[in-house]
Formats: sequence, structure tokens, C-alpha cells
Amino acid sequence: MGREITFNNTIINDESSCYVIAEIGNNHQGDLNNAKKLIEDAKSSGASAVKFQRRDNKELFTSEMFDSPYVGPQSFASTYGEHRDKLELSDNDFDEIYNYSKKIGIDFFVTPFDLKSADFLNELGLESYKIASGDLTNFPLIEKVAKFQKPMIISTGASDFWEVEKTLNYAKNINPRIILLQCTSIYPAKPITINLNVINTYREKFSDTVIGYSGHDSGITIPVAAYALGARVIEKHFTLDRTQKGTDHQFSLTPDLLKSLVTELENVRLSLGDSEKKLLSEEKLARFKMGKKIIASKNLSKGTILSMENLQFKSPGDGIPPNELENILGKKITKDYIFEENIKYEDLN
Repeated sequence: MGREITFNNTIINDESSCYVIAEIGNNHQGDLNNAKKLIEDAKSSGASAVKFQRRDNKELFTSEMFDSPYVGPQSFASTYGEHRDKLELSDNDFDEIYNYSKKIGIDFFVTPFDLKSADFLNELGLESYKIASGDLTNFPLIEKVAKFQKPMIISTGASDFWEVEKTLNYAKNINPRIILLQCTSIYPAKPITINLNVINTYREKFSDTVIGYSGHDSGITIPVAAYALGARVIEKHFTLDRTQKGTDHQFSLTPDLLKSLVTELENVRLSLGDSEKKLLSEEKLARFKMGKKIIASKNLSKGTILSMENLQFKSPGDGIPPNELENILGKKITKDYIFEENIKYEDLN
């Protein structure tokens, strides 16, 4: 089968269009209406899927971290745990946005950050999952999600290659349907930190695995380059307004930018073509207008020996091309030629 996976009923392989994920995360700010509006705009912008995040913060954080002060311009509460709770959707909200996504026709999946959240999402009936970079070494969570036997995406930010390889082997022993994403866990990530060439490394080392890119960069240039390098899944954070309160909005794509990304990714797919260099039918006019032919540089009498002194090379290219000059030089013409007349093989001896 090679490098191919069916993810949410979409076949993804080296020849396929890019599978574009609008990572909503917590940019809904805990508001159901915001979440539904984000889903709508992701759909209208051409995204393949929307992705959310699910946390049970009491399960996820130690008491000390949960109760630690969290004060600043991006804070929604005075402690970190309360801040995180403010950004969560309820169980009923998740049920509603899952069904709403199905209703309007866009794929929906979620990153669980803890075991309890994974169980909840499984009960909800999700068809696919993502493991965040922060859980690349969280084998209990990876094992639980892998045992659901649904397609999985694993992000690989903040890790060394040996950790990625160990995790991928561990997960694939349970569930072979995995997509691996190159990622840099810096928010936002500057170009010098992106290291897109890791995509080449992953494609070489994991030849049966679909590779993608999860970007925390601020624009669309880098994910387009990632597709050209072989990433067939692109995940970008998505927002309605980059100026909104919250840490992820500043590097998220707005609907207009997401729409541009989808368009440019498809343009790159079309432009890659195949590996065969050939003359296209659409190029023939340009070849005729700009190509060169071998002609007489002056009036020539029958019996003249052709040489560089009595030949020229001019457009249009409707005669013998100059790359066949070696077959012309030294030949005797069997008829008279007038100035700029095309040299023809049938007139040579």
C-alpha cells in the first residue's frame, strides 16, 4: 500500500490534495456560539477538518500547578487551573459541535490531553484523534487512544528524533493508522526554528507513514513549502480575530488567510506535476515563436557547400533546429536558395 492512509473517509497519499486542518483549539474561549462560528468559517474557507482540544484540568495538572497564580493580559482567571477551565467547552457543547460539523460537512476531531478526556471522546464516537506534542512521551495516553483503532495524528514538537521513532514504533504496534507531523513548539515560531527539512528525514525513515506539518508560524508561506517537501497534512491554528485575548490568536490564520492557504496548497499540488520532462501541447506556440531554425544567410547557388559563413539561425522555429547543425555543415545543396529560406534535408547531398 505504501504511504497512504484513509483519514475521516479521505484518502491521503503523495498524490493527494493537502488535508488542511483548522486547529480551533481553545480559540472559541469556552463559548459554544464562537465554536460554531469558527466551524462555519473553517468550512467556507475550504478546510478539510476542524480540530478542538479537550482537557479535564483536574486530571491534567498537579494541585500546585492548577492553583498557581496566573495574572497577565492573556489570563481569564487568577489561577492557571481556573484560567484553563474558562476555556473549556462542556460535554453537551462537544456533542453539539461534533454533530454540527457533521451537519455542515466538515471533518471533526479532537486532541485529548488526559485519559479521562480520551474516554469521553471515544464515547462521543469520534472517528479520529490527535496526540499533541506535549504527550509524545505519554505512552499511557497514546496506548489508550491507539486501542480505539481509529486513525491518529501524532505531533512531534519539542522532541529528539529517537523519541519520535520510539513513539511511532510503540503506537504502530497497537494501531498502524498514524500520521506524523513535524512541529516546533514555540508560540509563535520564527522561520529559523521551523526546520522543514525534518519532513525529508521523516519521509526517508518512515517510508510507510504519511507525513505532515503542524505550524505555529504566522503566515502561509511555510506550510505551502512544507507541502512541496512532501507534507500531505497541514495543521494551522484558526481564529476569527488575531487581536482577541488568548495566547494562540496572534499566530492563527483568519478566514481570509486560511482560504488563501487552501488555494495555494492546491496550486502547488498542480504545479508539482510528474517527474517526466516533456514538451506540453500548450508550449508549442511559444516554441514556434521563440525557437530557431537554420536558414540561408544570403542567396546561395546550387552546389554551394554549407558553412557557418552562409547560414543563420532565426525565429520562427518551423525548420531544422540549430541543435542539428552538425548534420548540415559540409553538405552540398542541390538547388538554389534565396536569402532566409529554410534549409531542408531533402535539398542536401
